[in-house]
Amino acid sequence: MKINNFLELNDFKKVIIENEKIELDETLLARVDKSFQFLKEFSKNKVIYGVNTGFGPMAQFKISDEDTHQLQYNLIRSHSSGIGNPLPAAEVKASMLARLNTLSLGNSGVHPSVIVLLKEFINRDITPLIFEHGGVGASGDLVQLAHLALVLIGEGEVFYKGERKSAKEVFEIENLQPIHVEIREGLALMNGTSVMSGIGIVNAHKASQLTDISIKLSCAINEIVQAYDDHFSEVLNGTKLHEGQQKIAARMREHLSDSQLIRKRADHLYTRFDEQEKVFKEKVQEYYSLRCVPQILGPVLDTMEYAEKVLENEINSANDNPIINVEDQHVYHGGNFHGDYISLEMDKLKIVVTKLTMLAERQLNYLLNAKINEIFPPFVNLGKLGFNFGMQGVQFTATSTTAESQMLSNPMYVHSIPNNNDNQDIVSMGTNAAVICRKVIENAFEVLAIEAITIAQAIEYLGYQDKVSSATKELYDEVRKIIPAFSDDMVMYPYLQEVKNYLKAL
Repeated sequence: MKINNFLELNDFKKVIIENEKIELDETLLARVDKSFQFLKEFSKNKVIYGVNTGFGPMAQFKISDEDTHQLQYNLIRSHSSGIGNPLPAAEVKASMLARLNTLSLGNSGVHPSVIVLLKEFINRDITPLIFEHGGVGASGDLVQLAHLALVLIGEGEVFYKGERKSAKEVFEIENLQPIHVEIREGLALMNGTSVMSGIGIVNAHKASQLTDISIKLSCAINEIVQAYDDHFSEVLNGTKLHEGQQKIAARMREHLSDSQLIRKRADHLYTRFDEQEKVFKEKVQEYYSLRCVPQILGPVLDTMEYAEKVLENEINSANDNPIINVEDQHVYHGGNFHGDYISLEMDKLKIVVTKLTMLAERQLNYLLNAKINEIFPPFVNLGKLGFNFGMQGVQFTATSTTAESQMLSNPMYVHSIPNNNDNQDIVSMGTNAAVICRKVIENAFEVLAIEAITIAQAIEYLGYQDKVSSATKELYDEVRKIIPAFSDDMVMYPYLQEVKNYLKAL
């Protein structure tokens, strides 16, 4: 894939998931070099932040010409101060691609060697060690991006072919040369939102998967209880003017198009009326967790799609400071490094994913509670009641995991803490928001895995394998490849993990 200007989220999918290699367009490198040469000349006899000044609250201190290069190394080394769990390789790769793209816009004044080395890291699967904890997301991901910059100058550590190694060792193995920091490479690499954006891109992809899975499971439950079709009809959902709701309903209709179990209300409840009948044998309406799927997942889909738009805008923007504009022959100082856009979207995304998880937990409870569904034995127990336990044990896991996500859904966006001698007096906490969003997403996969197994057991109990829609039958068959129908009690945790892995691979 050749990179020149605008990157779409699907391009990230090609590089991160499909492992497609990237190439740099010649015009891109020419644009970067032009920006570098301009800044090199323009910065002579001028005060430009981060070129010949200190950083943050120490920007009032002039840096002598002989110390300007060392200044950049000092910045990188001093801010390589992260701690906690390393970021997963996919998130680091996405972050590097995001950083490469924004630096390639020609608004940062970096030397082309920075772009070239980032490309080599991406193509050779060299993953810099970047920690979850460190950045407050205001001068960008300063600490996390410092760890990326540290590796680019040949220091720090990387993950390489499954092992954690020193960057120096891997440079020797791959015959690569570290960058020689020029005018402002240290600040340009560190001042930006690329890590929170990289994590956010992976989160958005997984949230999209979760939405698809939730639709499938919701459809399957509606089938096995033989629900009526009007609650996902085009007419009913067309009377509410939310695109997400209408899209979800349309996807449900497509999923259920060949089901033999979904019923039409007119065939059962509109054909007769007996005034003497005081209690209807036919259920008039389903519980909300079955009937209100378009209204619940609609906002999830709308929020997810808007988050994708914001992420795409961010990775194609100059999120640096100062901003070099060759056309105007000027250097602008401001705050494009501030991560509020990403922070807010990650908070919104984790909230809707938590709601999706809550929907799954309630659907699961519907299946497991015989008094509510009046169809299945307690806990969809295919064994001997009282002696066997069915899905009773895994419900505890689903409930506790959902509860954790509810707690984690409190926003980071409004949890600014002034720091940096109050220079950064209001910050975004965007990277924290993205990391917590990732945790909520992982939790959702776990709950949906439990729900998927329970649905398979329910289909088994009713013998509906040949009556469900082809889409539900495919899901059933795949789950059954992992966990066979069971009546005797089994150790469940290995199956939960395998089904979770299957859902994440969809």
